[in-house]
Amino acid sequence: MITLFFILFFLIFGNILGFAFRAAWGVFRIVLSVVFLPLIILGLFFGGLMTVAFPILIIVGICSLAIRKC
Repeated sequence: MITLFFILFFLIFGNILGFAFRAAWGVFRIVLSVVFLPLIILGLFFGGLMTVAFPILIIVGICSLAIRKC
C-alpha cells in the first residue's frame, strides 16, 4: 500500500515539476530577450565595439521579424 502511495506521489509531483521547468524556461527566455540582450548591445556600443554591436542588432532584428508569433 505504501509503495502505491509513493508511486502516485512521484507521478503527481513529477508532472508538477515538469510544468515548473517549462514555466521557468519561458520566463528565462523573456527576461533574456527583453533585459539582457539590450544591455549587452548597449555595453558593446559604449565600449567602442560598434562594429560588433551593429551586426548583432541587425541579425536579431531580422530574426525577430522572421519568427514573429501573432
